[in-house]
Amino acid sequence: MKMQVVALAFLAATAIGGVCWVFLYPLLSGERKAEQRRSLVAKQEPVVRQAEKSQRSRREQVESSLKDIEARAQRQSKVSLSVRITQAGLDWSTQKFWTVSGILGVVVLAAAFLGGGGPLGALGLGVGAGFGLPRWVLGFLKKRREKAFLKALPDAVDVIVRGIKAGLPLFESIKVVAADSPEPLRSEFLAIIETQAIGMPLGEACARLYERMPVPEANFFGIVIAIQQKSGGNLSEALGNLSKVLRDRKKMAEKIKAMSMEAKASAGIIGSLPPIVMILVYLTTPDYISLLWTHPTGQLMLVGCLIWMSMGIFVMKQMINFDF
Repeated sequence: MKMQVVALAFLAATAIGGVCWVFLYPLLSGERKAEQRRSLVAKQEPVVRQAEKSQRSRREQVESSLKDIEARAQRQSKVSLSVRITQAGLDWSTQKFWTVSGILGVVVLAAAFLGGGGPLGALGLGVGAGFGLPRWVLGFLKKRREKAFLKALPDAVDVIVRGIKAGLPLFESIKVVAADSPEPLRSEFLAIIETQAIGMPLGEACARLYERMPVPEANFFGIVIAIQQKSGGNLSEALGNLSKVLRDRKKMAEKIKAMSMEAKASAGIIGSLPPIVMILVYLTTPDYISLLWTHPTGQLMLVGCLIWMSMGIFVMKQMINFDF
């Protein structure tokens, strides 16, 4: 009798243990939650793959845009004369530029020769006036135009940001900038509008701004617009960050300018001493120094001095020129 009771108790305990193993163990051990998580992950895998594919596509579009911009910057390093004239803000043709340069060189050559400078000195002055002076004027006009452009660009970007936040399309915001901005920003944004009006995409039209205004800030603006047009994103936030970067670069440029003023003043004094001393000597004893432009040896020495002085001024300019 006792054996039967023990056997029944053992069978009952085994049955109860089996039921608990089947129904309670998955809840206590977390296997059911793990199975639910695995099924949820399996359901979300297509969504994750789609997101990764979208992110990969966006990254590829950004890389393609950056490669195009780098290729355009490499082409920009070889600038033709017509492009340099356009960057200087002149509407001259190449033939007109060469004509004016030739006339200027001939006039300076004749004036120096008739003034008793001798053929060698007159030839050097004529060549310098015909080839060097017009190109220096182009560089001066180009830098002055770039400074005016950089001064007005951050405010123009802020206007575009406010227009986009107010609900205006990007093209309409650019029209507002082109209507109210000072030169040369006005003409450059009008060129963007005209280029886009003939069928060119707006991103590419903004990227071409760097070809007419070769400054890093214009390149930044073209990169932001080109990438946004291809891959999308929050344009107002991107342009807001760009405006902050432009203003920080402007502050840095002003700080560098203030820190380098002492070196620039020293270079200016050193570079101006020889001509000042020459003028003072000529005013006191003209016969003593007039041999420099009346005697052939003096003319040769004068040309050599001009060359060496130009090289020294160029070296000092490179030493105090800070790029960032």
